[in-house]
Amino acid sequence: MTPLIMETLDDCLLDKVTLRRQQLSQTVEEVQKVIYHLTTEISNQDIRFQAIPYSSTYNGNIKVMAPSQFLVTVPVRGLAGYREAKEQRWRYYTLQGTRLACPLRNPEGLQQWLEVQQFTRSLWQWHKADVNIEGDIVPAKVLQVFRKLVENAIETCHLSGKVSMLTNSIAVRVAMGTSEGQVEIELAPEVEIPAWSKKAQWPRCLTRWPTPERVKCVKSFGFSLLAQSGYHWQLSFSRAEQVLLEQLDEDGGCRRRCFQALRQMKEDVWCPGKRPVLASYHLQTVLFWTCEKYPHPKDWREFGRGLLRLARKLHKCVSERFLRHFFVRSSNLLQHASAPELDAVAQRLALFLRDPQRCLP
Repeated sequence: MTPLIMETLDDCLLDKVTLRRQQLSQTVEEVQKVIYHLTTEISNQDIRFQAIPYSSTYNGNIKVMAPSQFLVTVPVRGLAGYREAKEQRWRYYTLQGTRLACPLRNPEGLQQWLEVQQFTRSLWQWHKADVNIEGDIVPAKVLQVFRKLVENAIETCHLSGKVSMLTNSIAVRVAMGTSEGQVEIELAPEVEIPAWSKKAQWPRCLTRWPTPERVKCVKSFGFSLLAQSGYHWQLSFSRAEQVLLEQLDEDGGCRRRCFQALRQMKEDVWCPGKRPVLASYHLQTVLFWTCEKYPHPKDWREFGRGLLRLARKLHKCVSERFLRHFFVRSSNLLQHASAPELDAVAQRLALFLRDPQRCLP
């Protein structure tokens, strides 16, 4: 990429990144106010779910997956002293508690079952049949209880004209009108674990990014388990990932700028739309892997080279339909993505890599 093309691309995307930040800031503000009222009411009705406090700065419970897609994690209360299960066993049930005769499948890399006895301290409410089957805390039952609480909170908070339930999945999703248009919000109950997961064999040997001190800090933030599906809890490392993002350019590099430009190109050119096959989380993972492969400050001095490096890595992952999770290496983040949609994104990326200036948004 010539210096002139690099400067043109940088200036063009910088303006769009600034505009995106302003628009999203307003949307996040509106979403946060509604979520505060809803979760406060939910917590008043059921002590197991915590209210998400309003924050005038960064709110770690609200994650932007795409400009019109949000994930809100709702911490649960009354489960403490987590320990890894000593043994794994097959267990699948109907929501009524009937054990299924044939196991469907073993949990994948980012999934696991959860037993109430894995916690040294637990509220008696987690032993109730509305969420518990034979000692297991079942995500589908937790979501069933939580969905009803959300429905009631929408009515109680007089938000029916602004927020509506979506019923096309087991996950709890709502549609909300904002000044920038309608957005979709998934609310996921979250069990916070203040320890590092044994499933996360990280960092790999001989890696130079991040530093050992940063690794220790990242691991201190532990992980979470999210209720998003029927049988299995989903592992999340969002707090640890946020630590990595916050300190990207301590050496004066341009990693963050390259990532923002990559995200802008994804949203404007490569993968637009309200339900994109690629979310910001995929790009974040591509960023982490690229930082690990290119750990030196000299690798991130030039914006053009950095952006192309990220775009090439993204193209490779999308073309192969394989993006390894940064912490749990056995998990492919593109495993369940639409193959035709990924192929279309790969074609657009290939065009960009052949002629970046022609593909400016």
